Amino acid sequence: MQRAPLPAGVWALGLVSLFMDVSSEMIHALLPVFVVGTLGAGAIWLGVIEGVAEATANIVKVFSGALSDRWGKRKSLALLGYGLAAVTKPLFPLAGSALTVFAARCIDRIGKGIRGAPRDALVADYTTPEQRGAAYGLRQSLDTVGAFIGPLLAIALLMLLANNVRAVFWIAVIPALISVAILWFAVKEPSHLQPMQKRVVDLRPRDLPKPFWVIAIIATFFTLARFSEAFLILRGADIGLTIAWTPVVLVVMNVAYMCSAYPAGVLADRMPRHHILLLGAAVLVLANLMLAGARDATVVLIGVALWGLHMGLTEGVFTAMIADAAPADLRGTAFGVFNLMRGLLLLFASIIAGIMWEASGPAATFITAAVLAAFSMLLLMASRSMLRS
Repeated sequence: MQRAPLPAGVWALGLVSLFMDVSSEMIHALLPVFVVGTLGAGAIWLGVIEGVAEATANIVKVFSGALSDRWGKRKSLALLGYGLAAVTKPLFPLAGSALTVFAARCIDRIGKGIRGAPRDALVADYTTPEQRGAAYGLRQSLDTVGAFIGPLLAIALLMLLANNVRAVFWIAVIPALISVAILWFAVKEPSHLQPMQKRVVDLRPRDLPKPFWVIAIIATFFTLARFSEAFLILRGADIGLTIAWTPVVLVVMNVAYMCSAYPAGVLADRMPRHHILLLGAAVLVLANLMLAGARDATVVLIGVALWGLHMGLTEGVFTAMIADAAPADLRGTAFGVFNLMRGLLLLFASIIAGIMWEASGPAATFITAAVLAAFSMLLLMASRSMLRS
C-alpha cells in the first residue's frame, strides 16, 4: 500500500531547522578553536561552556513542552525560541572572553530549549503513527543538511576573509533570520490541537507511561557515551588541522548523519526499532575507539563519520519512539522530560570529558566513551522486551 505523502508542515519545519542549523554550525564549527586558541581558555572551560549550554536548553524544554500541551499553541513557543536564538547570534562576534561566550551560548540554548519540544510535538501532531519515523527522519535530515552547509560556509568564508573568525560569526546572523521568517509564514498551528481544559501538567512520573521511561533511560545512557561535538573539533585540531580546516570535522559528521537519518527513520517504521538502536550503539563504540587511537587526520575523519552515522541511526528513532509512547495530550511534556534527562547527562559527560582531556589526553577520553557506549548496548539488549517495536 502506498504511503501518504508527508504534510507540508513537516517540510516547512525541516527548512526552519535547516537554516537555523546553517547559522548555528557556522559558529559552532569555529567556537572550540576560538575559545581555546583565540581566547586562551582550556578544554575544561570548553566542556563547561558546552555542557551547561546544552543542559540549559534541555531544562527549558521541560517547561516549553508542558506549556505547549497546556495552551494548545505550539507554533508561538517555537517562534519565540527560534527568534531568541536569532537575536543572540551577534553576541558571538562581540565576545572578548570565554565568559562572554559562555553567556552567549546559554542564551542561545535557552532559545533552542523553548523551541525544541513544541517543534517535535508539532511533527507528531501533523502525522499519523505510520508516518512518524519517516517524518522525524526527514526533519532530522534537513536539519543535518544545514549542519553540513554551515561548516562548509565557515571554511569558504575563512579563506575569503583571511581567517577572520569574528566576520564569519557576523555573517551567520543572516540564515538565522531566514529561519524565523519561514516559521512565521509557512508553519500553521494544527487545527485539531486543543488546549487542555481539565488537567494540569505536573511532570510527576505517573503522568507518563512506563514505555516512555524505559526509552528515556536508555537514551540517557547513550548520551553519556556521546559528549559535546566540540571535542570532535578539538580532536581534529589536536592532530594538526589548521583553523580554516577544523570545520571539516563537522562537515564529515553531518554528511554521515544527513545520509543515514531518513533511511533509518523509514526502516524504523518497518522493523523493530530497538534493532536500529542496537546497531547505532555498536557504531558509536567503533567511532570512539577510532578517535582514541587516531594518529592522523584520515583516521579522525573516519571516526567522526561513524559518530555521525550513529546519530543518524538513533536520534530520529528515539524521537519517534517517544512520540508513540506518550499520550497525545502530553507529547510536549514527554519531549521536555526526555530532553531534560539527556541534557543533564550531557552536562556531566562534557565536563568530565574536559577534565579527562586535560588530565590524561584525548585517547583516555574517547576510550572511556567507548566503554560507556558498550554498556548502552547491554542495557538496550536487557530492556528490549519492554520496548515497543
